[in-house]
Amino acid sequence: MAIVRKDKRELEKMHKAGLLVWGALQELRKLVRPGVTTKDLDAFAERYSAEHDARPAFKGYMGYPGSLCTSINQEVVHGIPSLKRVLKEGDILSMDFGVELDGYYGDAALTVPVGTIKPEREKLLRVTRESLDQAIDKVRPGNRLSDISAAVQGWVEKNGFSVVREFVGHGIGTKMHEEPQLPNYGEAGQGPRLLEGMVLAIEPMVNSGGPGVRVLEDKWTAVTTDGSDSAHFEHTVAVTSNGPWVLTRPREAQGPCW
Repeated sequence: MAIVRKDKRELEKMHKAGLLVWGALQELRKLVRPGVTTKDLDAFAERYSAEHDARPAFKGYMGYPGSLCTSINQEVVHGIPSLKRVLKEGDILSMDFGVELDGYYGDAALTVPVGTIKPEREKLLRVTRESLDQAIDKVRPGNRLSDISAAVQGWVEKNGFSVVREFVGHGIGTKMHEEPQLPNYGEAGQGPRLLEGMVLAIEPMVNSGGPGVRVLEDKWTAVTTDGSDSAHFEHTVAVTSNGPWVLTRPREAQGPCW
């Protein structure tokens, strides 16, 4: 497994791409409300990329038709934006977005409420977000790759939810998907040691019911097999001697990951 390590110059470039992703998602979350279509949000993401001289990383990737992945309620990941998908009060919406800027990629995701949501959905979002915080804390030189995976699984299952197995995080850099693959489950202390310059897209996908998923006939949208809700949070994170550097948010950002 060849895990590409980035130097300081490359990490700065990735941070610029990451800040675009952060900025887009912060604006998108303000637009989320009942009556908005997922296509409206996709159009904004594409426009935001163009205005910042970046390329939407997902559009056309293996045939994906949108710039933004929009997944509602029981949809886990890769939901296709559509004028027919109108957000309703009480929904939860996952937005996954990536850009390529000056040859380097940034990738992040968050799940947001549409209006007021039920307490059980609030808990699902909170626990998934917290599991990403737990994972990011393990991104330190000398730790093992699976320490990140175990941190996600441990927190999620402790809180009564389940981790999706079929989809995983990944390395990222001059390609959207690089080595290694990063599952959100597993025993700590396994896999490659983390070294300075490695960059990982860490993305817990958490279901309120069982872990099973299936892909719909559109060949993209993954949904829970039992119809339970799902949430998804993601950041692009670099391994540094000073600890984890979240490339998809401002350096000065404090507190929870989103």
